[in-house]
Amino acid sequence: MALTIDQIRDNTARARQLMQRSRDEHFAIGAFNMDNQDVLIAIARAARKTNSPVMVEVTHDEVSAMGVQNVRDLVDNCKREYGVEMYINLDHGRDVEVAKQAIDAGFEFIHIDISQANHDASMDEIIEKTKEVVDYAKVTGALVEGEPHYFGGSSNLHTEAINYEEIKKFFTNPEEAKSFIKETGVDTYAVAIGNLHGKYPVPKILDIELLKEIRSSVPQVSNLSLHGGSGTPAEYFKQAAANGISKVNINSDLRYTYRTNLEKVLADNPDQYAVVKIMEPVREALQAVVEEKIAALGCAGKAEMTAHFKGISN
Repeated sequence: MALTIDQIRDNTARARQLMQRSRDEHFAIGAFNMDNQDVLIAIARAARKTNSPVMVEVTHDEVSAMGVQNVRDLVDNCKREYGVEMYINLDHGRDVEVAKQAIDAGFEFIHIDISQANHDASMDEIIEKTKEVVDYAKVTGALVEGEPHYFGGSSNLHTEAINYEEIKKFFTNPEEAKSFIKETGVDTYAVAIGNLHGKYPVPKILDIELLKEIRSSVPQVSNLSLHGGSGTPAEYFKQAAANGISKVNINSDLRYTYRTNLEKVLADNPDQYAVVKIMEPVREALQAVVEEKIAALGCAGKAEMTAHFKGISN
């Protein structure tokens, strides 16, 4: 059921308050990709067990598969059933129209990433289209995230080592970040400090000193996000949250856990064709991953469990 404009604005106001608390109290919120309802349930269970606020996010592929409004309804139903503080993020929205659809549906967080669809997009084009989304989001109060560059890697399982000399060429320049925020009006800036999309055979290494410089350069009311959180040691998450990161995206770790555990339960149950009956071990494995990330990000116990979020016990 579609939300009213007042309900949407109430949700986005709470989302803004959460991001402010994350900056003030130095914790980060996990943004977990929702490939399907099993993943959503695992995220909700982890959020309830740890009393943590969470974001669920959908990319272009997930939006295409499920539909913007269906995602909104699934999350709202789950939020009520499990009684959790949960928000939706459009992750790497490739064009303005999809971003507007997500805003209309009541997504609290919108990531517009023009360079995702066109790696050769000019800075002028990126700024112009990002500003268009920022202006459109003012109607609901949705928080808009942006970045002035294509962010490397992919959400797949990688076998190659990370070439840090190469990715350092695309690290965030603190003054560039400050300028981009000023020109576009985005609420959240996606930093590049060693983070990279995907799961690699070696741990990722974050440049925390660069993060400190970025945090000092951009306006204090701006949020900073960290993409490519999968495969990052917990200690880096703790340092990132302590030094200004308010949101961390987790995708590949969940997809890897989902697929490997699904393959196992299917192999262990060759005669069971009602797959729904054997999915609990998969959900439990996913929940454990989410709980692990929540602990590292410092957001356990940070949910505001008001009457707005409370639902039936499960």
